[in-house]
Amino acid sequence: MQVYLPGMTKTYLKFRGRITVVSVFILFSWVGLSVSLFRVQILNGAVYRAQGLKQGQSKENLPAIRGNIYDRNNTPLTRNIIHYTFAAYPSKVKDKSELAQTMSKITGRQSEFYLKKLTSGRNFIYLERNLRKDKCTELIANPLEGLIVERNSRRFYPHGHIASQIVGCSDVDDRGITGIENRFEEFLRGQPGWIVKQRNALGGANPKNSYPIKAPIDGENIQLTIDLDYQSILQEELEAQRTKTNATSATGIIINPHTGEIFAMASVPDFDPNRPSAAKTEHQKLRAVTDQFEPGSTFKVVAATAALKSHTVEPEDEFNCENGSFLYKNIRINDHEEYGTLTFAQIIQHSSNVGMIKIAETVGKTSLYKIARNYGFGSLTNISLLGETSGTLRLPKDWSDLSLAEVSMGHEVGVTALQLAVSYSAIANGGFLIKPRIVRQIVNANGAVMYREKPEVIRQVTHPSVMDDLKSMLAMVVQSGTGTSANIPGWNVAGKTGTAQKFIDGRYSKSKYISNFAGFFPVENPQLLAVIVLDEPNPPYHWGATGAAPVFKKVMQRIINMDDSIKIPHPSNRQDEPQDVLFTDNQRTKPAVPTTQNPPLLQHSVTVKENSSSITVPDVRGMSLRKAITVIRKSGLRTKLSGSGKVFWQSPGPGTILKSGAICTIGLK
Repeated sequence: MQVYLPGMTKTYLKFRGRITVVSVFILFSWVGLSVSLFRVQILNGAVYRAQGLKQGQSKENLPAIRGNIYDRNNTPLTRNIIHYTFAAYPSKVKDKSELAQTMSKITGRQSEFYLKKLTSGRNFIYLERNLRKDKCTELIANPLEGLIVERNSRRFYPHGHIASQIVGCSDVDDRGITGIENRFEEFLRGQPGWIVKQRNALGGANPKNSYPIKAPIDGENIQLTIDLDYQSILQEELEAQRTKTNATSATGIIINPHTGEIFAMASVPDFDPNRPSAAKTEHQKLRAVTDQFEPGSTFKVVAATAALKSHTVEPEDEFNCENGSFLYKNIRINDHEEYGTLTFAQIIQHSSNVGMIKIAETVGKTSLYKIARNYGFGSLTNISLLGETSGTLRLPKDWSDLSLAEVSMGHEVGVTALQLAVSYSAIANGGFLIKPRIVRQIVNANGAVMYREKPEVIRQVTHPSVMDDLKSMLAMVVQSGTGTSANIPGWNVAGKTGTAQKFIDGRYSKSKYISNFAGFFPVENPQLLAVIVLDEPNPPYHWGATGAAPVFKKVMQRIINMDDSIKIPHPSNRQDEPQDVLFTDNQRTKPAVPTTQNPPLLQHSVTVKENSSSITVPDVRGMSLRKAITVIRKSGLRTKLSGSGKVFWQSPGPGTILKSGAICTIGLK
């Protein structure tokens, strides 16, 4: 007998199996759906939320503007040229003809050129690259649908070759690869930002939204100690002498012997950082820092200092210079002249090798080595530039029987031009070895100083009285000794010539020389010091007196004529001299350090307009060189110099209409 439960009908009983199957299916479907929802929302919720954000939003980078580099007078040595690139997704451009005509108006190309690109069937195309902002301002502000606008910048070096090895250059990605550009990359590059944009249903970005944004932090500005005018003069004179003497290279440094600030530093041949690939890679290096050489007689100040410090010899003591030739350890030592009896001062004045060796013998190798180390030879100066070499100065235990004589004459040692400049600065400032400085300060976009190099005394080489005696001897060198070609009429100049045979393949060459000169002025209160080095000049310019010393004179004469701040010291204007600053270091008084206030950097990045605006040539006749250069540069022109003194003539003449960036040549007399 069949039992019927309440609610059961014949129809239900008829379809009960099917209903059970459907019910079980629905039940398991809900269970499966619940499990799936749990997995999606709970277990993998973060993953799917990220995918959703990615599909509905886009995060775009906001590039930072690279910091600029300035000289000591805030003249920009670098600039950032802002340019724009226009691209498109052709499938998203509704009115291709309108976009083609708009681009044609901006660039001057035929509209068919752009229309052909837009109808090429490609998914993505570049319409134009590197357009100036002034040409496409309206299109940037109101981009057509489907158009992509990219803002970029590229590095520009307005002065070309001038200071190129110091400043360096950057690559296509705007990253510094040499010089200051590379050394201070972390300061210059800045920090890029980003902006989040909402995507519409078609995948296009909507810039008008309230999504997060992180503004980029632009790079920081660097102010160097370099004076662009000094640098220009130095490079011009080095190149002129290199060409005249057929030297393989020429190197020079101008430094403040009291503060260590480098006003100019260069080597030629050099390169144009706007086209670095056009020159040899070796021309990008700064030889004053990277290359070492045997200095010859400019190194004789080391033995002279050791003798004066130890009082083994006095300036008036006499030595028999053997008529210019004698045997030392069975090796023939010769002078360039046949000298008989000379005083210590005259030995320095006439650069006698024989006399110098005899003076060194009174000192001994240990004292000679110690003074050389005190002067900084054989160690890094720690200037803020890459690639510096420490030179060569062997320990006394590694010296041979001949080394005392060789080192006293400036052989068996390797020095850099920078080391030579720093060592002679110690003589000029009264006996203190200073750290050379190339960077004055680093300033961020808000004007805050992030880094500053201050004058730093490394050690005291010897007592000021010793340096006073040595300065007197070096003044005699220029007045009536081997350095007369460095003499500047009306100024008391001190210096030392150096001539050294190059050491090649284990022996000293008889045809290849290093000609060098180190000097400073005025002796009473040295304001400028310079080192000039010529590598392998042709005879007779291989002598320091005929090759390097004349360059010193020409450079300094041009600077004196240009810069009114350099004055002959007189008792009546002693207040114009730098005042002494005391440093706490074993209660010693350190050399004078001017503490002038640095002017602020007024601009961070510069958008250069490369248009050809008309400029009227100003009248600069009768002006000093510095004033004339300032007036011409402010007018938007470039300068080319000829001669020295005040401006005597100019070409083109006053009132001539030129294009921006044209050259105005000024003659000095």
